[in-house]
Amino acid sequence: MPTVDQIVSATEELIRTRVLPVDDEYDGDIAAAGGDAARLQLQEAAREAGVFAPHASRELGGLGLGMVDRAPVFEAAGYSLFGPVALNINAPDEGNVHLLDHLATAQQRDRYLGPLARGEVRSGFAMTEPSPGAGSDPAALATTAEKADGGWVINGEKHFITGADGAGFFIIMARTGEHATMFLAPSDREGLEVGRHLKSLDTSMLGGHCQMRFTDLFVPDEDVLGDVDRGFAGAQIRLGPARMTHVMRWLGAARRAHEVAVTHVAGREAFGTRLADLGMMQQMIADNEIDIAATRALLLEACRVLDDGGRASKETSIAKTFAGEALHRIADRAVQMCGGLGTTHELPVAKIAREIRPFRIYDGPSEVHRWSLAKRAVREITR
Repeated sequence: MPTVDQIVSATEELIRTRVLPVDDEYDGDIAAAGGDAARLQLQEAAREAGVFAPHASRELGGLGLGMVDRAPVFEAAGYSLFGPVALNINAPDEGNVHLLDHLATAQQRDRYLGPLARGEVRSGFAMTEPSPGAGSDPAALATTAEKADGGWVINGEKHFITGADGAGFFIIMARTGEHATMFLAPSDREGLEVGRHLKSLDTSMLGGHCQMRFTDLFVPDEDVLGDVDRGFAGAQIRLGPARMTHVMRWLGAARRAHEVAVTHVAGREAFGTRLADLGMMQQMIADNEIDIAATRALLLEACRVLDDGGRASKETSIAKTFAGEALHRIADRAVQMCGGLGTTHELPVAKIAREIRPFRIYDGPSEVHRWSLAKRAVREITR
């Protein structure tokens, strides 16, 4: 078994030689690069490099890395917007592998988890709904699942379902009475419809962000994921780690933007000196270095709690909120440091800034995490 350092080195080599050229040629647009055809080619390259599925258990053909050990590997992969696709650690598939590995029955592991971990199919996590349904407030869940003979009948609408176009199956969150339950459903099942893409700033997420509709979708009892009425509790198994793997990947992208910008200002002269020697430029470089280091520190703290078996609700909220804003600052400063070129396709900083911006909203807006953290602090101090 290779060491983490060896996996990181192999990932960096793969990204530099095989992935970044495709990413840059298509300006981070995975559909323009070929969609699933590009995914299969990149994943074959990752298999050849021995770095495919570092998060999946060895039983599933992966490398079995814990959260702390994943961090530098995922960051190395995230240096390219297409790196997570190559290693099969892209959202939502990476989080769904984690969730299924914890909750899936033996039959569900064979039918859903195995093919997903091997990269044979993609998946979706269908929870977010159009207003007035569940968005940042899961309690507003409007999609319903009614008990029927031998299973459940699901009706409702979802939107912003990442990876939905071309997914092989979905994990669906639906209301069961006063509670919620997770269900598994193949994408070709009657009553399940993937609608139009909600076009967004980011273009590197394979399968886009789509609308979905369930019309009398029948799901047999054998495809209930976890316990009935325990859907929200089950989803927590996925959400905390998934937030941190998002941080890992976007940290790699932000670091690339920073390094490109530093290289640019070190080689550009203006006002009789290198841009890198100007005080205002040095402040932006230093602030980026601080944000990168602080993001890593908060990320690793949350990962240690998760590896020790804790829920890490507080730690992941802190790390996600800080990272979402810090990585945006890094990319924005990189654009500013590169001047006019920073707004063009000539350098990768513009596309990285574009891709990172939505992270302040994805996996819970910063404001919701702050609200949760404040409530927790008041409760702990005043109890």
